[in-house]
Amino acid sequence: MSTSFGRVYLQRWAMTVATCAAVLSAPAAMAQNAPAAAAQTVSGRAAASESQDLSGYWVSVVTEQWHLRMTVPPKSELGMLPLNQAARQRVAAWDPAADAAAGNECASYGAPVIMRVPSRMRFRWTNDDTLQLDIDSGTQTRMFHFDAAARGQQPAPSWQGHSIASWEGTGEEKYLTVRTSRLRPGLLRKNGAPYGAQTQLEEHFYAFTEPNGDRWLIVTSIVTDPENLTRPYTTTNHFKQQRNNAGWDPTPCSVDQAR
Repeated sequence: MSTSFGRVYLQRWAMTVATCAAVLSAPAAMAQNAPAAAAQTVSGRAAASESQDLSGYWVSVVTEQWHLRMTVPPKSELGMLPLNQAARQRVAAWDPAADAAAGNECASYGAPVIMRVPSRMRFRWTNDDTLQLDIDSGTQTRMFHFDAAARGQQPAPSWQGHSIASWEGTGEEKYLTVRTSRLRPGLLRKNGAPYGAQTQLEEHFYAFTEPNGDRWLIVTSIVTDPENLTRPYTTTNHFKQQRNNAGWDPTPCSVDQAR
């Protein structure tokens, strides 16, 4: 073997050994880096921009459909609800007294409609990945889960269902999206207009500050129900932030009261 050929052979052998060592050590390196990668996961609270800090008290500002929200509408008032024929028949047969006797007083306070009920509400973080929303009308509580583990959970159906939350957008243009399923059948309106167990709710929460310092929150809700609706039912609701809990008044659910 010539000297030059020997040098080339040794160089190639060294490169092959180094490559094999790198391949063999890769899993160990990945394992060592795994905790660091996990540590980079940002919690729901940390991901919120300053402009979208929803913590505190808010009050409903009823700017549309006043007669449908501030009073209990008659059964005949089904305007703007995309109900199919089967749902309209359920409205005609609905008996509020029987609903109350069956323990369904809160049917018109479920997640698909609770943001339409005139009320005061309070946002607070119970931990870094759970945002709690308390509503005084009907004394209802919603839990918005940001953690990945919550996505695979299948809790029993309830009035407020199971809500998965995420921040969308970038920087100060972020907004909160909440998707809710696992809902107990309830009412879209206090006159018996129904939604069913297959209902899916998507909501977008966006807060902003006026030049005078007033803080406002706009909540857009999209209700999809293949059992009772001919198309998605979309509403927009407005809230103004309060400096304190003035007017906070938890009340029980009622079939014959507006809130």
